[in-house]
Amino acid sequence: MSSPQNTQENFPLGGKEFVVLLASLQALQALAIDIMLPALGAISADFAVSNANDRQLIVGVFLISAGLGSLVPGSLADRFGRKAVIVFALCAYVVFSLVCALVPDFTLLLVARGMMGFFSAALMVLPMTVMRDRFEGDQMARTQSLVAMTFMIVPMIAPMLGQAIQLVAGWRWIFGVMAVLGTAVLIWTLLRLPETLHTDFRQEIRPLVVARNMTSALLLREAVGYIMGAALIQAALFGYINSAQQLVGEHFGAGTMFPAVFGGMALVMASTNFINSRIVERFGARRVSQTALIVYIVVAAIHLGISMEGSETLWVFVPLMTIGMCMMSFIGANFQAISLQPFARTAGAAASVVSFLRLLVGATLGALIGRAYDGTAVPIFAAMTVAGIVALGGVLYSERGRLFRRLNYPAAYYAPGDRPEDAG
Repeated sequence: MSSPQNTQENFPLGGKEFVVLLASLQALQALAIDIMLPALGAISADFAVSNANDRQLIVGVFLISAGLGSLVPGSLADRFGRKAVIVFALCAYVVFSLVCALVPDFTLLLVARGMMGFFSAALMVLPMTVMRDRFEGDQMARTQSLVAMTFMIVPMIAPMLGQAIQLVAGWRWIFGVMAVLGTAVLIWTLLRLPETLHTDFRQEIRPLVVARNMTSALLLREAVGYIMGAALIQAALFGYINSAQQLVGEHFGAGTMFPAVFGGMALVMASTNFINSRIVERFGARRVSQTALIVYIVVAAIHLGISMEGSETLWVFVPLMTIGMCMMSFIGANFQAISLQPFARTAGAAASVVSFLRLLVGATLGALIGRAYDGTAVPIFAAMTVAGIVALGGVLYSERGRLFRRLNYPAAYYAPGDRPEDAG
């Protein structure tokens, strides 16, 4: 959707800067996860954590708190604007990064990580909202893919950066680097990001209004199946991330090559987002994502069978897991665009619900999947298979049993002047 003050002609950010800035906002949250992975063992050793799986809480607590925090910024942004809430979230990110660098014990580290996740949730929610302010449908899916492709640079380099910082200066300086990067994005946002909320779309901060705007995302059949499907696929990905260092680095023997292996898989995943950005407007977000979901289920089931045989090696795991992650790229951006399409006036609240379910359901189930790690890849691929099948059921519910359609939303979903043909 293009609002009058945000048309392509008078929008102050060029297309490339717009994509990179939104990607940088979302990347800060990804950075808070991926940069820590090589240091989990050192942190647990420094704090004398007895249970090896407890190190996963450094990631899991952050994700669960971010899921809970996702309920807050959307409605605030629908009332006060996108930029003010983003700036506050960036300030919180910097402050709690510094707190994490200084904590004296493991419990306080988890508390600080939880607070950081909660207050920085807007960094994932509001870029979606800003995109929905400016685009819709397949065009939004294309933009989200470009954003995802750009911020996927973080999973590629973050583990290697974290390992390098740990070797040179110790794990506490990892949080210091996060604070510096957060400050840089904060300055960029203050100087360059305009307000994208249409003044006519501002919502009141009243409990009934907020509840109505949020529940509409859960009650609309066309959206809820995609919202829940995205959450389940995210859960499987988080389950892998939580246990990746143990599974890839220790079980499969990657050792110090773990960051390179993890980053290489992320590079291929980023390439898939680029491919999606090139094809989605031609074939449609539904056709692309639904095909990817079916491939995802088949590959996960095959990989589960191989894992259960007990003969899997690193060189079997990496290609098959990479294929699954590539399918997640096709699924994620397109599911997000489809689920937000009906909510032009309440994009912030709808994005909060989408992020809340994706992060809270994803992080909670992902933590359970990670803690089910038993020295093999079986829990991961069992979770991926089940998540894919249930997600397909949700899509079938939203689509009333019909797949692979190109769907034009009826005019009733748009406010006056919001239809693409009304934008000129």
